[in-house]
Amino acid sequence: MTRVLIETHGCTLNQSDSDIIGAVLKSNGVEVEYGKYKSAMNDKYDYLVMNTCTVKKQTEQRITDRLQRFSGLGKRLIVAGCMASANPDIVRTAAPDASILSTSKISSINELISSDLRQELLGYSKVQKPALLRPVRSTIARIPVSEGCLSACTFCETKSARGPISSFEEKTILKAISMCAASGSKEIELTSQDTGAYGADTKTDISELVSKASEIKGDFMMRIGMLNPEHLHKYIDNLIRVFNEPGSKLFRFLHLPVQSGSNSVLMDMKRRYTIEEYALLVKELRCRVSGISIATDVIVGYPAETEEAYAETRSMIADLKPTITNISKFSRRPHASASKLRQLHNDVIKRRSTELSRMVRLLQQQEYAKHVGSSLPVLVTERAGTTASGRDANYRPVGLISAAGINTGDVVEAKILRSSYACLVAEATRTLPFDSMLSGSMMQLHLQKAVSQTQPAGSERT
Repeated sequence: MTRVLIETHGCTLNQSDSDIIGAVLKSNGVEVEYGKYKSAMNDKYDYLVMNTCTVKKQTEQRITDRLQRFSGLGKRLIVAGCMASANPDIVRTAAPDASILSTSKISSINELISSDLRQELLGYSKVQKPALLRPVRSTIARIPVSEGCLSACTFCETKSARGPISSFEEKTILKAISMCAASGSKEIELTSQDTGAYGADTKTDISELVSKASEIKGDFMMRIGMLNPEHLHKYIDNLIRVFNEPGSKLFRFLHLPVQSGSNSVLMDMKRRYTIEEYALLVKELRCRVSGISIATDVIVGYPAETEEAYAETRSMIADLKPTITNISKFSRRPHASASKLRQLHNDVIKRRSTELSRMVRLLQQQEYAKHVGSSLPVLVTERAGTTASGRDANYRPVGLISAAGINTGDVVEAKILRSSYACLVAEATRTLPFDSMLSGSMMQLHLQKAVSQTQPAGSERT
């Protein structure tokens, strides 16, 4: 039997593509494992599939180094993912003997396995990716809702890899969610390059999809993946309605990448919103969805970012206090138009990144510290040795100091003992019914009331 190792780099969408590659291979009788290749595995696999990422220069270099190393092992190598699609020349140079597979051609992976010849399957094609998934016993399932995006951001390389928006059929996505729930998945991550653009080409939107998905029977929660804020205003009322419906299966969480707090920089980036519009969206969500977590992304050192623009970003973060802020240093990408602009000095970029990271960590630590002493329902999604971890209903990460008697997929009442800027740390006090995770459950209302009673008079929760 042919044996294949799939090594994945990058985002949740890339991880979903690896799940699909594995499913397609298994349907052809191939034995598949996932993980990072190590030299001790040299004789174990017939093929190595490297699913690559090209979003950052540093990531690209790390993957290129691994491709050069793999190329000398004498193993059959297949390079997939965004680097293979957007920058196949880099792959050809680093691994001349490797076959190359674009992101929209992954359903054809068996053609590369069955041939002794090096091949390249590149370009765009419409494939209903969710239909390629197969039941697996995994606590977390990743389901793609679309390929590509509607935007033209000047810093982004990914559109060169994944192309324009192509939404998958609603019935296919709902069938995949139902299948994953039936096979035991408890956290279902709806993923895309931009979930906010889902349905723009099929006259629907992400709020309609998750509304119908919440009606699927089974014990599971859904997380909406990265959603560009330029789309949210079109369906925010309906999405908020879904969040607040009794029994809603949505984590109260949205990832809304702002990228900069400066309107001049946002305009240069070709982001189609102002910082004032972004702030209004965040404030409306917080006002109407209890305790919702807001994650965001910020790029520091964009070529048009002056000291004044950088100060505006700091001010925006201080004002909005996102639950999570992911900070990236700008780096040139081959197909991104901002790479042609005059670049800032590396020392300037490094200083801004260090300063903003320090600020963000303090804000996140202050936010998480508010929950120390409270108890929260937590869905356990991972175990590692004697510890476990999971997410509460607002998708905050919670580490459990003991995993004794706990299985992945369980919901436990977690008493928060301490916190850091990255997570809450808790002990599990008892097992709860799964519906304690759902919006409006009596358990959540009881615990929220207990938390509010521990807050000092006049204190304000963000």
